[in-house]
Amino acid sequence: MDRTSFENHARAWDWIETREFALEPDLVHEARMLMQEDNDPSVSACEGAMLSMFKTMSGASSVIVIGTGSLVQTARIACSLNDDDKLTAVDSTPQGHSQIKRLFRTAATMTRATLRTVNADPTQFLSRLNGDDYDLIVVCGDASNYPAAYEQAPRLLRRHGVIIFTDVLAMESPDSKGGLTNPADRGDKAVAMRELIDAVTDDDRFISALSQTGWGMLIATLQ
Repeated sequence: MDRTSFENHARAWDWIETREFALEPDLVHEARMLMQEDNDPSVSACEGAMLSMFKTMSGASSVIVIGTGSLVQTARIACSLNDDDKLTAVDSTPQGHSQIKRLFRTAATMTRATLRTVNADPTQFLSRLNGDDYDLIVVCGDASNYPAAYEQAPRLLRRHGVIIFTDVLAMESPDSKGGLTNPADRGDKAVAMRELIDAVTDDDRFISALSQTGWGMLIATLQ
């Protein structure tokens, strides 16, 4: 890609991000304000919009969002819920759990969907859930969340269920040194994402694709 093409792509990405941000629902803006209060990093508006679209396109009625700092992603999913849907948000930190509880108090005035927030280590929590009971899993946050969710996904997802891994370029990690675009980055998240991408791509149980949305998304559908 030459310099002109690169600059044109950058302007296009910025235009799309700005437009999607302007279209975000009020609940998502509330989520962003809660994150700003705790100096948490911003989340791509395009990523949130894509998650909402995948939820709607897949007809998912039972969703899990996993990860510290996943407030914006949780809010976008919550805005697309039908009254009979279920959303479970899993955060291992007291701070993140408290943020989600505050967000869900507002969301409960907008939908009759079942909203549940869980303060637990995903590695332990996911193994206790009933199998074949979920349509969509969204994974964010700490590096340890990703292999735990991937391991349990074939058991938890219904046929043709979808799991979406966000930040697979490992750019949002506090210790990021360029993520996957820098081969010298050996941080926990970068190492975990390299292994995850290879594992999911080679897994015959899934059909998968990478997207440059946000800081990279890996989307996999259970066959």
